[in-house]
Amino acid sequence: MASSYASTAIFLTLALLIVHMEAKAIDEMSPSFYATSCPKLFPTVKPIVESAIKKEARMGASLLRLFYHDCFVNGCDASLLLDDAPNFIGEKNIPPNKNSTRGYEVIDEIKSAVEKMCPGIVSCADIIAIVARDSVSILGGPSWGVQLGRRDARATNAIVTNVSIPLPKANLKELVLRFRGIALKRRDLVALVGAHTLGEAQCHSFRERIYNESNMNKELAQKRRLKCPRSKGSGDANLAPIDAQTPIVFDNSYYKNLVQNKGLLHSDQQLFSGGKTDPIVRTYSEDQEAFFNDFASAMIKMGSVNPLIGPAGEIRLNCRRINPII
Repeated sequence: MASSYASTAIFLTLALLIVHMEAKAIDEMSPSFYATSCPKLFPTVKPIVESAIKKEARMGASLLRLFYHDCFVNGCDASLLLDDAPNFIGEKNIPPNKNSTRGYEVIDEIKSAVEKMCPGIVSCADIIAIVARDSVSILGGPSWGVQLGRRDARATNAIVTNVSIPLPKANLKELVLRFRGIALKRRDLVALVGAHTLGEAQCHSFRERIYNESNMNKELAQKRRLKCPRSKGSGDANLAPIDAQTPIVFDNSYYKNLVQNKGLLHSDQQLFSGGKTDPIVRTYSEDQEAFFNDFASAMIKMGSVNPLIGPAGEIRLNCRRINPII
């Protein structure tokens, strides 16, 4: 119990610090940050994202997810993109990310194109943020003015990666705590998890739910069991769409599924399980515009979490490694 209180206190303290940093960031960041220094940034990025999604529709969800997993660990600073090195431990191979996050090659392609046009100007952290917005809008979701001006981290944090990123088996209390840890409120949580209207999940992340949870739609559970065996270690990486209705369209079907107990992940259904988030889920299930508006707003808030701005950090020349000290 003491450790639980300690964890809560740590997350609340971090949240207060982040609120202060977020206010400062909003003052220094702007959608027009590169208007003069790299005016063709947006039209350079979007076609590459469109091409990647055209090749593999699932890639839109993967690129969006990179933004979440980056921002939840010490803020949106592109630390997630750094590869392991002999004297450097990155975040890619830490459990919440290992064999899970993907799309790094698309970011590499975009960074290369941007560097040719505007060398040493645009951060990898800002590229992730732009790509997340473009992925959503390309797949039918809302668009928003991305706050820009972040710089890239020169370090990673494996410990924070392990404790900060919400897990598929999290209960509602744990979800609220994780999001509160980066100064996001309950409504932000419900809106942002709506990103699960896109993409797929691996069998090991929903096996417990489809075999053992009573609030799972029986027909859907039976369907998912066909490709997700009960035995651990068998078919663990087999994929299933998180939103069985429209897995490659950004819409409000995810919430309609939750109301029918068709949430694939335990953490998904926790948003509609008799708790304080139920009314928000129901609102989004009935009003897609309300979801889109709140999602865009929450993405801007998450993107302002503890960014490196001003003289902090660096503008990486290669998103996979820190710049050499000259």
